[in-house]
Amino acid sequence: MVQWPFRTAGINAPSPTAPALAPPRKRVCYWLTRLKRHLRDTPRHRPDRRSVSTVKEMSGVEVNGIELAYTVAGEVGLSPVVLLHALGEDSRGWGMVAEALAPMYRVYSVDLRGHGSSSRPGDYSLELMCSDVLGLLRTLHLEEVTLIGHSLGGAVAYLVAEAEPGMVRQLVLEEPPPPLPATPPRVVPRKPSEPLPFDWRVLDAIAHQRNHPDHAWWEDLNLITARTLVIAGGTDSHLPQDQIATLAGRIPDSMLVTIHAGHNVHTTRPDEFLAELLPFLAR
Repeated sequence: MVQWPFRTAGINAPSPTAPALAPPRKRVCYWLTRLKRHLRDTPRHRPDRRSVSTVKEMSGVEVNGIELAYTVAGEVGLSPVVLLHALGEDSRGWGMVAEALAPMYRVYSVDLRGHGSSSRPGDYSLELMCSDVLGLLRTLHLEEVTLIGHSLGGAVAYLVAEAEPGMVRQLVLEEPPPPLPATPPRVVPRKPSEPLPFDWRVLDAIAHQRNHPDHAWWEDLNLITARTLVIAGGTDSHLPQDQIATLAGRIPDSMLVTIHAGHNVHTTRPDEFLAELLPFLAR
């Protein structure tokens, strides 16, 4: 996992080997090298888990004037689960989780705007991403969904659950960034020259909103009616764990679990993640 100065989701964990005192150019090269390694990492095949024969090719829906891409796994008619990825990642990062869920659920893994195979319109905000997901749910006629979001995807998920409580039956937030001003403020580094699987302009937009969140996002957490599981990553995470605990406490029907894995819990400790997730969803 790579740490940028603004510590965005999915590419942000602190490293004891980072050249903190190196000149700025060397530091940027160091982080870009780690970013390349991070982006090419994908969940490995697990022979102890059944493969999902119902995985489909990438599909898409038009919402808010853009194409929102997603993949589907699981049989038609099963309860819907929607997976929302972290900043700088895409739906492929949920591969192992989707594989575990698909025998029991209809699983939709979404590429948020500016990421993966979705459109890159240049216009980005948490509100737009929330509206996109709501548009997808309505277009696909998905009701009483389970939303699972990691980091940025967790923020989008709790905004969806705030905006339309009746549409979300269960909510799982993995290392969600609390809607409080980031300390220290997030700063966006210079864009690397090589192609990236996401629009670099997303970083500036989300960094601004992490530094200046809408106060209503925090106040409206108590409007969420979904059964909620909040999964924190412990002291190895860059996010303030006390703030995640307070966030969980503001959601009426929520429980907080800590898995000491750092920020990327579902990829670093997948078995422990699933050991918490699957029983929660089955209740």
